[in-house]
Amino acid sequence: MADPAAIHRPLSKEKRVTPHRRLGLAVSVLVTAGTVLVGAGAAAAPPATSAPAGQPACDPIDPTACLLPFPNDYFTVPDRTSPTGKRVRFATSAMPANVQGTPIDPTEWNRQDGFSPGSPILVRVPGLDATATRIAPVTDIGRSLAPDAPIVLLDTRTGKRTPYWAEPDAHAAGQPDRQSLIIRPAVALAEGTRYVVGLRGMRDSTGASIPAPKAFTAYAKGVGLGHRDPRVPQMKRIIADLNRTGVKRHSLYLAWDFTVASRQGLTGRMLAMRDSAFADLRRAAPSFTVTQVTDYAPEQDPLIARQVTGTIGVPSYLTGDGGPGSRLHYGPLGGGGTPPTPNALPTPSGVTTAADFVCNIPRSASAARPAHLSLYGHGLLGRPTEINAGNVKTMSNTYDFTFCATSWIGMAAADVPYVAGAFTDLSAFPAVADRLQQSFLNFLFLGRAMIHPRGFAAHPAFRDDRAGPLIDVAGGLHYDGNSQGGINGGALTAIAQDWTRSVLGVPAMNYSTLLQRSVDFAPFQTVLDGYYPDKVDQQLILALLQMLWDRSEANGYAQHMTDRPLPNTPAHQVLMHVAFGDHQVSPAAAEVQARTIGARLHTPALADGWSPDVRPYWGIAPIRSYPYTGSAMVVWNSGAAYAPPSTNLAPAGPEYGDDPHEFPRAQSGAQRQKAVFLLTGEVIDVCARTPCP
Repeated sequence: MADPAAIHRPLSKEKRVTPHRRLGLAVSVLVTAGTVLVGAGAAAAPPATSAPAGQPACDPIDPTACLLPFPNDYFTVPDRTSPTGKRVRFATSAMPANVQGTPIDPTEWNRQDGFSPGSPILVRVPGLDATATRIAPVTDIGRSLAPDAPIVLLDTRTGKRTPYWAEPDAHAAGQPDRQSLIIRPAVALAEGTRYVVGLRGMRDSTGASIPAPKAFTAYAKGVGLGHRDPRVPQMKRIIADLNRTGVKRHSLYLAWDFTVASRQGLTGRMLAMRDSAFADLRRAAPSFTVTQVTDYAPEQDPLIARQVTGTIGVPSYLTGDGGPGSRLHYGPLGGGGTPPTPNALPTPSGVTTAADFVCNIPRSASAARPAHLSLYGHGLLGRPTEINAGNVKTMSNTYDFTFCATSWIGMAAADVPYVAGAFTDLSAFPAVADRLQQSFLNFLFLGRAMIHPRGFAAHPAFRDDRAGPLIDVAGGLHYDGNSQGGINGGALTAIAQDWTRSVLGVPAMNYSTLLQRSVDFAPFQTVLDGYYPDKVDQQLILALLQMLWDRSEANGYAQHMTDRPLPNTPAHQVLMHVAFGDHQVSPAAAEVQARTIGARLHTPALADGWSPDVRPYWGIAPIRSYPYTGSAMVVWNSGAAYAPPSTNLAPAGPEYGDDPHEFPRAQSGAQRQKAVFLLTGEVIDVCARTPCP
């Protein structure tokens, strides 16, 4: 532990810059300067990857783009060393290229043993009319399971169909020859499982049937194929799987299969980092340094008595100095510019990183009544000083919580230039997911310092000079986060060993679904339009990025967030607070998370007539009685029935009203519900069996 001496001086108030404005400024600088930022630690490009022997780099059954349909086991090879028995194999020539002609380097993707459990399923059907075809939209997910549904998403392990919604890419509405059909799973797909996608009865705007692609028809009918075509047995298996569910060969427009990545492939890197770092820590408290202590007079801040800032010493699993652009460190396997082997796990670099932290001790805390302890997760590309927000300070003082926060490095304020630059050449993107995994470890070490008897509680900054500690280490640790803090906080919760209850404010999972539905993505869309203008490529890019983002956001961990915990990890309870009509984090993606983690819904969730859905909150069971012990989702209504678009567009414009994104966390009832849940595990009804608030 560091020298207990502390500096006492007031902190200047930070001017709040919205994520949208911050990103817009970064993009403006990039476009003006024409700069491509690849960041520190970027290695020289490896040799180009070729397609598997004897196989074209592109799948011929959908000639629209090389990687369509996607995801697709056509782009895998057998691998006995992987849990799925497969390994992704994208040829360099198959990857989307930017306007400079540089394809995305597939090296990191080719370490995967399958595809994302929330991958958008992409295909192009020329002339498709989704309404005439009766494709299930986001407003009628239940229709996806109808016996005659035109799209079938089949779990081959169970033989059961999986719910989804599908939507033509609204960003390509004026370019029908580049408009993808996006099929989105309504619940996370099972890890390590093979799925079959079948399309039938595709129709155009006149109601006429759209003929199947010739390349697929040859497989479906078994004519005109070479005896050594390796695709023949695979297609026979796909068609047989569909036939068993009542989908006949002659009715098919297109069919293919893909395998979801294994648990190890999704979470193994992060668990290896966590387990080795805490094994080295043993039973000690993490080292830390207090750099500043500010005591506030009541007239300066009626809610917070003291703010403590400093750094936590955390073993670095990143290359170089760990700054933006650094990659996970794989030791000799990844040294000298050589890519790590597919199954390699991160190793400590030998450097101790100084992770920033900020803690607010409420005025309600005293040695006689020490404050409860909670980590706090900040929002999109923000800073840990978000704990200075009025709603966080109010909850802190009202319910006697000391909140401590650190940066989501990889997607924090310091990363804005790198993240924006990465969207000009997406070969740089893997560093974003790598740094986020280090941020998870930083949060875990901060949490351990908070609750360890020889951690913060032993430092004068967290004590009353005469009476003792101002924080309650015996009461355990909790987590509360909003927006990005709700999205990444879901993954952090799934690996947490020091707490079992988390509140995820305005959360969701799966950035590939979230991004284009968020007003915050507009600056990134500008970059994509400039550097990857093809609309099919843009959808493929979002699907490709999700394969790596899974390592560091809730989508890759959701199946273990509550029950079925990860190895050496307790089960958790999660309370989700969702804002109806949210402009920044799509409620549709929050519903996918609720279905996946088994959260129950506060009902009635909405006033009559507010939801455009045929069956609002389809597939999410209601809470039958209160108090309820378990995971839950509560929808907060800001007082106006502004439903978001039913397409992959953001609710931008006056017709969608004011953004309710920050509404839930500011409500006194929501804060009371959060506090009771964190401290007792009970979800109480603060809305008197009516829609909240």
